[in-house]
Amino acid sequence: MWRSIFIALGIMAVIIGVECLLIDSATIYQGESAKVVNMADPSGVMASPPKVFRPKDWMPWSLLSGGILTIVYTYLIPIRYARWRQSPGQ
Repeated sequence: MWRSIFIALGIMAVIIGVECLLIDSATIYQGESAKVVNMADPSGVMASPPKVFRPKDWMPWSLLSGGILTIVYTYLIPIRYARWRQSPGQ
């Protein structure tokens, strides 16, 4: 179970790293509860001002390398564990 969680976290870090490489900034809007009046008149006021996320220069490379290392390490753990279990000293 732990292995699958770490593989998923590694894949997610790689995907976010690639996304940070491809974008310059991301605008994040906070959602507002849907009302019938807002659906009829879409020119209403937003809930709050949008937040702009600009990834730093080091973020994509750090996420990519951390994700790849996590994925590779989770594939190597069963091999290391099998060698440890078969060692003659135990």
